Amino acid sequence: MKTSADPVRDYLSAVEREASALPADRRRELLADLAEHIEVTRAERPHVTIGEVLGELGDPRTIAATALAEAGDGVVEARAQSVAGAPVRRGRVHPLIPLLMLTVPFLVAAVLPYDPALGFLSTLFRVIGAVLLFTSVHWTAGRKTTGVLLTAVLPTLAIGIWKLSVAAPAGDTAANLANLATLVLLAGTTAWLWRVRRV
Repeated sequence: MKTSADPVRDYLSAVEREASALPADRRRELLADLAEHIEVTRAERPHVTIGEVLGELGDPRTIAATALAEAGDGVVEARAQSVAGAPVRRGRVHPLIPLLMLTVPFLVAAVLPYDPALGFLSTLFRVIGAVLLFTSVHWTAGRKTTGVLLTAVLPTLAIGIWKLSVAAPAGDTAANLANLATLVLLAGTTAWLWRVRRV
């Protein structure tokens, strides 16, 4: 199977084809933005392959569909939906919001004395944060799944097992260490998600 000598050019050409309904100046601007993003990403993260950079950007059809939808014309938006094969989703929620909703409530619950109402609110905020993360357009499906598993599912399971286990060590020191480990996991995952988000 023949591979292209310039995957970036092929990728940008695919976006240009898919976005052919855009006005020429908007299409040139989109391609320039993508090219600049690719160049900056490669400069900032030289260890990442070009295939990974293009994978982070997403499918050319989805990028074109989003650009077409943002053009605001009803005909263009209908074209965008048919190109993508699904309704176009816009990133209305800032990517920082789900990350904060997944992390801050746990920090507050870990620092303040236990209160059932606070525990309920913390859980509610974290569930909403997980839903917002999972429905966000700022990450790929694999990264969203990893993010939800590491920031919501794993800590919740660990806390549940800790509370139900008779083998859990007694005393505040062990609980504080467990809380610290969970906070490190949440902070690390949140920082990773922020770094790999789609701009």
